[in-house]
Amino acid sequence: MCRRPIFTIKTSTYHFCKLSLVKIPCSAHGTQSGLSGSNSDTEPQRVLIEENTGSHGVNPAESQEDEQGSSLDGNNILTIAGQESSEVELWDIKSSRKIMCLPQRCSANMTVHPTKQRGLCMAVQAFTPCESGGYVNILSSYEDGSTLWWDVRKPGLPLSSVKYHSESALSIAIDGLCTGGISGGADSKIAMFTLDHQKGTFSLRNEIEIERPGITGIAIRPDNKIAATAGWDHRIRVYNYNKGNALAVLKYHSATCNAVTFSHDCKLMASCSADTTVALWELYPPKTRSQADITSEDKVEN
Repeated sequence: MCRRPIFTIKTSTYHFCKLSLVKIPCSAHGTQSGLSGSNSDTEPQRVLIEENTGSHGVNPAESQEDEQGSSLDGNNILTIAGQESSEVELWDIKSSRKIMCLPQRCSANMTVHPTKQRGLCMAVQAFTPCESGGYVNILSSYEDGSTLWWDVRKPGLPLSSVKYHSESALSIAIDGLCTGGISGGADSKIAMFTLDHQKGTFSLRNEIEIERPGITGIAIRPDNKIAATAGWDHRIRVYNYNKGNALAVLKYHSATCNAVTFSHDCKLMASCSADTTVALWELYPPKTRSQADITSEDKVEN
């Protein structure tokens, strides 16, 4: 096994901005069968290649482009805050090439830089909405508490922006259908929002006040039924994603909780903490139909 990395990306994010792969909408059937995230029935992810981006010393592979952009495997696109800490970079990790920077530098319609005044990029989430024709969209959150929505077809300016947090927006997650999500920050607030893909706008649907500030990680279960947050106060909080009501507060960890995630089959949740532990949880597992129930339903239908 080679001990040297294939390539290295230089970034100014240090430990606070986690990278993001592209999230692809999952069908109800795919979620129930444990296939959430599969892109077998979706178009290739498309990104418009930015000219003269450079690769910081790596050897970029030649990419095939058409008049609409470059069709790339969504599993190979990585999004991260770049060396310019207020910008977001997209990389094709298969070809070791930086393919785009948001906002696009030297854009003709850029009269005011849309991110520099917002401070550091603190969180990113890349996704491909069904309405985008396969083009990657990105949510990026910033030090001033704002969140921007980007479409790679319009890299100079974001589609829209909101400011749900009074302090740094530290974490963001989008649901399995890519129609909404949750953001958390250094304040005592969790924001649940929806995305209007026709208008390119956010809509706040629920705002949850928490006892202690600081949400560093968020995850939404693939079936869109529950969500969880990882907090500075050593707690994992679990919510009903649709209604926004609290379901549980998990008090296992003894230091800051950094991240939380769900398994594709929705049966397990994992949390990790600065206390050097990773915990696995089985809570609110999805209901599965028994063979007797299926047989009974078939008889009724027939």
